[in-house]
Amino acid sequence: MRWKESTLLLLISPDGVEEALDCAKAADHLDIVDVKKPDEGSLGANFPWVIRQIRDAVPADKPVSATVGDVPYKPGTVAQAALGATVSGATYIKVGLYGCTTPEQAMDVMRGVVRAVKDHRPDAFVVASGYADAHRIGCVNPLALPDIARRSGCDAAMLDTAVKDGTRLFDHVPPDLCAEFVRQAHEAGLRAALAGSVKADDLGALTRIGTDIVGVRGAVCEGGDRTAGRIQPRLVAAFRAEMDRHAREHAAAVATAG
Repeated sequence: MRWKESTLLLLISPDGVEEALDCAKAADHLDIVDVKKPDEGSLGANFPWVIRQIRDAVPADKPVSATVGDVPYKPGTVAQAALGATVSGATYIKVGLYGCTTPEQAMDVMRGVVRAVKDHRPDAFVVASGYADAHRIGCVNPLALPDIARRSGCDAAMLDTAVKDGTRLFDHVPPDLCAEFVRQAHEAGLRAALAGSVKADDLGALTRIGTDIVGVRGAVCEGGDRTAGRIQPRLVAAFRAEMDRHAREHAAAVATAG
């Protein structure tokens, strides 16, 4: 964490080694480097060797996160994929519960992931990720994620968007419901992560509701384009400056109210 008064961690998602090197140039302004493959979905999995290369490309004190895909309800397959990401150097393992239609299916998948990952590396951080626009794809209700994550032994619950068509996190789960998601996660002893075409304009709300991790890509890419644009260190620095400004303003407001 860069600023002591900030509780919000910034997770940036490069699409390969070249962009990871751009992230390394902005290492002072970010907290977690996330490995994904955007052309395979919102939580598309990249290759094991790319995870290793990115782990080598960024500073050793920056955790590397890896997505294992927008996964089907195939607990064994997903557990193997999660272990592969861990062996390749990721310490944050994110699973998109795309093909799980019930909480029971989601817990089945995540329990296998937690066991596979933590048997190999007990200090790894497992994230159960759902989708704010779950109604569009028929997967598990996003507000069920904190309980799913708690009951399966995960470390965090996350919301992203499944369909990248210009709609955003708050278009599907408004700030008051995101606040409920965060509250439930914290009551369960979990961190709460939010993503989904998040922009700088969303940071005030994300800070006020107590979000722990914000994940971005398009907001720090040239032209705001998550697929055609490339991550720019100057945009990472600008986004972080906005995060820190909101953190200071929120802390001041809390102190005044108290």
